[in-house]
Amino acid sequence: MKIKLRYLLTVAAVAFAGVVHAQAVVVVGASSPAGNMTKEQVADIFSGRSTEFEPVDQVGGAIRDEFSSKVLGKSTTQMKAFWAKAAFTGKGNPPKELGGSADVKQAVAANPKRVGYIEKSAVDGTVKVILSP
Repeated sequence: MKIKLRYLLTVAAVAFAGVVHAQAVVVVGASSPAGNMTKEQVADIFSGRSTEFEPVDQVGGAIRDEFSSKVLGKSTTQMKAFWAKAAFTGKGNPPKELGGSADVKQAVAANPKRVGYIEKSAVDGTVKVILSP
């Protein structure tokens, strides 16, 4: 009985820690010409339906998972499968992947045609929040 209780407490602590450390994700662009966008516009950019802007993805992790879920309505795994199929059939290539929020922020700030996502806490004067899902 003690082992079950200890196990349940451990699982609860890990789950709670994950909730505490979750950060809000925001979509960012250079100060112009992106302007504010709707969730649908951003989803079109990151799924290849719109080529007006160049999407910049993160390699993986909680921020990418949150972005995929909240904005694209799919899991990260589903989006990887989508892009694998698109690349295999010659219908498109996945967004460029960068290591994390700092890399995405730098890439977006350097090119007004790029759009990416980062933690809300990483926003500074170099990029502009264009969607806060």
